[in-house]
Amino acid sequence: MRILLLIFTLCHFSYASRPNFLFIVSEDNGPDLGCYGNQFVTTPHLDQLAANGVRFDRAWVPQAGCSQSRAALLTGLYPHQNGQIGLATWKFRLYREDTPNMIRSLKEGGYRTGLLGKLHVNPKEAFPFDFHEIRKSNFDRKNQQNYIDEAAKFIDSCGDIPFFLSVNFPDAHRPFLRKAGGRPAVRVDPELISGPAYYGVDTPELRKDTADYYTCMNRLDELVGELLQTLKETGHEQDTVVVYLGDHGADLLRGKRTCLEGGMRVPLIVRFPGGNRGQTENRMVSTLDLLPTVLELARCPAITDLPGRSLVPLLDGSGVSSWRTYLFGEYNLHSAHNYFPQRCVRGERYKLIENLQPKTENPGYSFTIRRFYPGLQADIDSGPASIRRAYETMRRPPRWELYDLQADPHEFANLAESPEHQEHLNRLQRELSRWRTETADPMRDPQNVKRLKAEIDASVVDGTPQKDRLELTYPDYFFSR
Repeated sequence: MRILLLIFTLCHFSYASRPNFLFIVSEDNGPDLGCYGNQFVTTPHLDQLAANGVRFDRAWVPQAGCSQSRAALLTGLYPHQNGQIGLATWKFRLYREDTPNMIRSLKEGGYRTGLLGKLHVNPKEAFPFDFHEIRKSNFDRKNQQNYIDEAAKFIDSCGDIPFFLSVNFPDAHRPFLRKAGGRPAVRVDPELISGPAYYGVDTPELRKDTADYYTCMNRLDELVGELLQTLKETGHEQDTVVVYLGDHGADLLRGKRTCLEGGMRVPLIVRFPGGNRGQTENRMVSTLDLLPTVLELARCPAITDLPGRSLVPLLDGSGVSSWRTYLFGEYNLHSAHNYFPQRCVRGERYKLIENLQPKTENPGYSFTIRRFYPGLQADIDSGPASIRRAYETMRRPPRWELYDLQADPHEFANLAESPEHQEHLNRLQRELSRWRTETADPMRDPQNVKRLKAEIDASVVDGTPQKDRLELTYPDYFFSR
């Protein structure tokens, strides 16, 4: 693996001339906000944030999983580049503790750094936060006022030192709690909504599940509003870059733990002091772009060989003459229950998914159906042929899946074998192969795919992976040192 090096250049700056950063990272939600067109949620504070900043309409995460997305955000690298290919709670980790990252760079550049909520990346020593409170996942949503109080405490402690604070809210992770700590004020009635169109099926159970998820979004918005008010009361509203994003799509059908748009596409809103206001940006961006953006704004040394690029020209109105043509992503696994590596690329219109274990059962399919939607398979089987085919493709996918996101935004019709679409298939295959080579994807070697599967299979007892039996050595053989 190429060792990424920091290029240190002499920087002359005053603390007062550099912005603060407030990152608001929410769990498990796609762009299900009023400002993104969702009519069933009540999200006035996030909508106002978008009205005062830039809302990115086509933002992807590199992998639709918690640890994987967060590690990518902090290191600026794809999961297969940094090593965090699965959940930290299942022993997956960065290849190297000394991997250059956002927190280390900001700290070395004179920033005070803070984190509220879970880090969820191994090893934690790779990220030397000055302040870290509310360290657990807090999926029971207890004492959520603590997020606001601890944020105020951290900001006040910084004085005149520029700061970076990431507040990681647990909503909208499962369980979808309709009420927690008296929040939210508005709960969503399942009788008055429909589920996301990418489901392709509609049942009372799905509507209730979706309504509970939307209710979590309402609670999230209330907390974001209080956090932004705290920022204002501390006197830092005008000197702080505010970034809001979801760590990946919702934990719903065809969302989290997939390479589908329901998993990869996230909300991304940036309020930039003196920057564009009320702008919708349609260029394709990745959360990998946030690290180079932050380092540029903070006047910190750049990190070499990152796949992302700074969003500053899209935020400050200076503009760019050209932008990327493709977005890339991947899936490896989440917990040891759902190892099923995939790679994907999307252009302006077409999207390609490559399944590295084609024509085998995707364990993530049965994991999601069995755990959250028992009995749903019968509804799928009785649905239209197009929907049955879409779910069968998810359950036992071929090697290639090609989708026309203009004609088929919810990815129901696989066009990989369509004679009329072979030109698009071949073009995206070339781009995907090029990307995998340039980023030194270790799963280009089929033996690595098989070897990791064997390690995971060795942890299975009575059909279920056991965390205490999982012995992972992939950092030693994915790359030669």
